[in-house]
Order: sequence, then structure tokens, then C-alpha cells
Amino acid sequence: CCAPLSTAAAAEQPDWRAEHERLVNSGLRFLQSKGQAEDGSFSGEAGPGITALLVTAALRNGRPPEDPMVAKALAYLKKFVRDDGGLYADDSLYRNYESSLGLMAFSEANRDGRYDQLCQRLTNYIKGIQNDEDEGLDASDEAYGGAGYGKHKRPDLNNTGFLIEALKSAGVGPEDEAMRKALIFVSRCQNLETEHNQTKWSAKNPDGGFYYTIAAGGSSMAGQTAQGGLRSYGSMTYNGLKSMIYAGVAKDDQRVKAAFDWIQKNYGVDSNPGMGQQGLYYYYTTFAKALDALDVDSVTTPDGQQHNWRADLVAALAERQRPDGSWLNEADRWLEGDPNLVTGYVLLALHHAAPRK
Repeated sequence: CCAPLSTAAAAEQPDWRAEHERLVNSGLRFLQSKGQAEDGSFSGEAGPGITALLVTAALRNGRPPEDPMVAKALAYLKKFVRDDGGLYADDSLYRNYESSLGLMAFSEANRDGRYDQLCQRLTNYIKGIQNDEDEGLDASDEAYGGAGYGKHKRPDLNNTGFLIEALKSAGVGPEDEAMRKALIFVSRCQNLETEHNQTKWSAKNPDGGFYYTIAAGGSSMAGQTAQGGLRSYGSMTYNGLKSMIYAGVAKDDQRVKAAFDWIQKNYGVDSNPGMGQQGLYYYYTTFAKALDALDVDSVTTPDGQQHNWRADLVAALAERQRPDGSWLNEADRWLEGDPNLVTGYVLLALHHAAPRK
């Protein structure tokens, strides 16, 4: 099902808008008919995070909070709300991830103020576990402002991106202290030497892209360059770009311009640039969120071609959809062998790739 698809050919498809609607509807039908367990969860063995992500995806694609699938999942998520304000599984090492996704879900469902208090407590909780002065750090520490897995594990751009997006969904603005701190961390995960990034990695591979983390010595899932720099890759570059925009960085800022330059040079929907098929569907999500946040309709590649990124993405997703309406990555790293999670990633990507009215 998954042969590479030419982005140029995809852009020529005249009926991609109808295909977009079909993909959304069939993905939601799969989740409702085959994805949800009796207790309201989706892949509950993995904790509440996947269920929260799917609630957000369903709500953003037009399902109301009263929809039976959504209401049942929200009731399931409420069971994980803790006395400290977080939302996470017993003994969870993923408290920022689960609580951030929970905040996004309940913020989307909060149409009439019924979840005001819950959302405020979740907001306070994820701010409280952010790496900052409360953990004995100051702004010179490379872990400062970030969020990660585990109580004492290194922060990373993935978790920090979820924190920023969750705060934004709850109405927290760029002027908020937690947002400003998170932006410090995000800026240091970019391969770009600026006043915001004076780390040892900033000039070793100055291509404007992003990598996994600057903390604990620095690390990229795509490895290092021949010159010893941390290699930029697709999902983290799009994640870094949308995180900066959500945190209030202007589109003419050199950090945004450098990230978009990397995207133009590495544009594509056949793989996660730098990672191949690994993390492909998470890549699709960050791809759509970032280009939507940047408010661009096309991406111009070095050969001068203009690519309608929405049409390209819809065509790639249509090519990869399974007969039951779901998606699954045979390169199953990072839980992408789970059709619930992967279908959720697709639905979030499709929301951000919706045709402009």
C-alpha cells in the first residue's frame, strides 16, 4: 500500500479536498468501530496519552464533546486526574506527556466552561514540572525551560513541544513565564548560532534545522554529522518551528526563517527527512501543524517548484490508508505500530491541512 508518491503528482490532483473529507470520516469511523475499548480508552495499556490525543483529534475534526465516542473517552480520562493536578497513569514516567495531552483534550472539550477548573489545575501542574528554578536551575543551564520523560530525566524538544502546545490550547499566551522559559530551551535545540543559542552545538552544523535535545550533552535521533555536529531531522525541525510560533516568535525572526529554509531544502512527504520511515506519522503531524502555524499555502523547493503541501499530504495519506480506514507504520519505532495512535496522528495532521475556505 505504501509506495512512494511524487509530491509533484500529488499537487496536480484536482479533487484533494474531497479526498481530505473522506480520509477524516473514514479515520473517525475506524476509531469508533474498532479502536475504542469498552472502558472508553484507546490503547489503554499504554496509559492515558493515546486516548487524550484521539479525543483532541476527534474534537478538532468536528465531533462534539457529547459525541458518544468522545464522551466515553473523556470519562475514561477523568479517572487519571490526580490530587497534584496532573493527569497520568500509576507510576508513570510520562507525566508531562500524558498531562499535556490531557490538557489539550479537555481544553478542546471545554465548550461551556465545564472543565475550567480541571484545565487550570492541569496548566499549573505542567508548569510546575517544567525544568526551572524550582529544580535548582538557572537560565544558563541547557536543561532550563524544557520538559522531558521521568522525574529526573533530560528534557527534550518532543516533550517541550507538547508542553507549549498544551499551554497554548489552554489560552496561555507568549508573554507567560512558562512559555518564555520553554522558548529558551527550544531555541537551543536549533542548529543556528544566535543571541538565543550560544551552545557548543550551535555552529557545528548551522543548517537551521532542529534535533532532539540540547540537554545532557546533546543528542539527535538522526546521529551526528561528519563534522561532529548534531544532525537535523524532519519531525524535530517542524516541531521546533511550530513551537517557536506558538510561543510568539515572529515569522521574520532569523530562527523561523532559518527553520523554513531547512524545510524548503528538505521538503517531502515520502519519509521523515533524516529518519526515513521511522516516526513518519508523527512527522506528518508536526509538518501540518508547523506549516499551518506559519500560514503558508505552498513550499518552494530548490529546483523552483512550488508544492501545495496540503494536497501533497492528503495524497500521501490516501496512498497509505489501510482498507479498514486506519493507518499503521511498519517501521514501528515510537509506538507507530499502533493503528490507534497512528490514526490519531493522521487526523490531527488532516485538521491542520484542512482546505482554506
